[in-house]
Amino acid sequence: MPILPAIINRINYQRLNQIDHFRKHPGETQMKVFKSLLSKAAETHWGKQYNYKSIRSVKEFQSRLPVQNYEDIIPFVEKIRGGEKDLLWPGEVKWFAKSSGTTSTKSKFIPVTGDSLHYCHYRGAKDVLAVYFNNNPGTKIFNGKSLILGGSHKINNFSNQSLFGDLSAILMENAPKWVGFVRTPDKKIALLEDFEEKLNRITQITTHENVTNISGVPSWYLVLIKQILSFTGKSNLSEVWPNLEVFFHGGISFAPYREQFKKFISCDNMKYMETYNASEGFFGLQDDLSSNSMLLMLDLGVFYEFIPAEEIGSGKYEALTIEEVKEGVSYAMVISTNGGLWRYLIGDTIIFTSKNPYKFKITGRTKHFINAFGEEVIVDNAEKALDAACRETGALVAEYTAGPVYIGSESKGSHEWLIEFEKSPDDPEKFISVLDETLKSVNSDYEAKRFKDLNLVKPVVRHVPKGTFYRWLREKNKLGGQNKVPRLANNREYIEEIYRVMEGRKEESLE
Repeated sequence: MPILPAIINRINYQRLNQIDHFRKHPGETQMKVFKSLLSKAAETHWGKQYNYKSIRSVKEFQSRLPVQNYEDIIPFVEKIRGGEKDLLWPGEVKWFAKSSGTTSTKSKFIPVTGDSLHYCHYRGAKDVLAVYFNNNPGTKIFNGKSLILGGSHKINNFSNQSLFGDLSAILMENAPKWVGFVRTPDKKIALLEDFEEKLNRITQITTHENVTNISGVPSWYLVLIKQILSFTGKSNLSEVWPNLEVFFHGGISFAPYREQFKKFISCDNMKYMETYNASEGFFGLQDDLSSNSMLLMLDLGVFYEFIPAEEIGSGKYEALTIEEVKEGVSYAMVISTNGGLWRYLIGDTIIFTSKNPYKFKITGRTKHFINAFGEEVIVDNAEKALDAACRETGALVAEYTAGPVYIGSESKGSHEWLIEFEKSPDDPEKFISVLDETLKSVNSDYEAKRFKDLNLVKPVVRHVPKGTFYRWLREKNKLGGQNKVPRLANNREYIEEIYRVMEGRKEESLE
């Protein structure tokens, strides 16, 4: 299909110019989005409640509307799922992206309006291809098939007109028909609810296809890759799909998995492109593969505000616009969107690595951290420390989680890491030491608490058997899709659950 890239490049030309425009005019672009959102939602229940028609500035918007979390909008979501219209956004909402819940809810159901589906999520996905084609004019990804490992969806119990599922499943279900010609497997298999059955069917079908690009969450792709290699008897994925050239990944940090992918895909020209497509919206993409920062997408129907992460929870903070942020500061993202979310605290934290254009890295979650002793360890700290420990000891980490060990009457506090290694460290003690020293180097609060072992002692690392995290997620009915292992917790809930899974495994082996 040599003509296809030429057609795509012609279509992409205008969009690339638009992307270049918001790079150069970020404030102007965001104000245009801001005014458009208020105008479109002015006649909704929410718009009337806060008198959107009278709002003349961002400061007025911020003073009138409080920052929201999911608990705050649950009453609206339940009504929308029941079929009510014009509440948060004009019209009826048919689709809801299901994601892991909060302390008071098992799951979150994020409204996916027609506007957010087409002008945010799909447009963001098209932008990924536009940028990739622009950076790789010789690409041949459309000479073969795209493999997307996504989730599933089903009718919800509120209304027969309303559906929910993983975001990836919603995107597959609503994709134009032509996508079916360049995707494998077919939609029926891709949307199977039983994740293990889905893996088996994908393995059987796609090993005979010419797969040129793959998309999804890195951790679940490793499960699929290992199964495919076992099924085919090959040692490398390049032997199964010799024309595979790019992995579009997102959902979790790629850093802990990069070396494993290099091990399983030996092609020197293999590319890895990160995207940030959350249930709430499409926010960023990696436009330069030589840098691990992502470009913040400023014209996809999302108005951004940023709260310094250290102020979250204090109740006293000032949200900043895009032009007010600083590089190197950790911010919690607050979004107002064409999906009907208003000043919504998404839960992710980022740091800006550049303001010209605005580029960022995801540093963690507002609720995924360890701060039991005032050390304020975030996911970004943890992954830098793990990366250093792996490089120094030749280890490969498959999965991990960490939490506090509380101070006892005769013991000091510490951190406990449960790690499932793909390849164990050559020197376990050195692994722990490098982990500890790197955490000190990237986090001054941790370093202070570790000073002379006065408050915290050296971390404890527990090797868990292979497959432990998979079994844990299976027990929680969280296999596949956008489900992920929580990296850090400020309590021992996850650690104790995993210990129970391992104990149950021992009992099974004795029977």
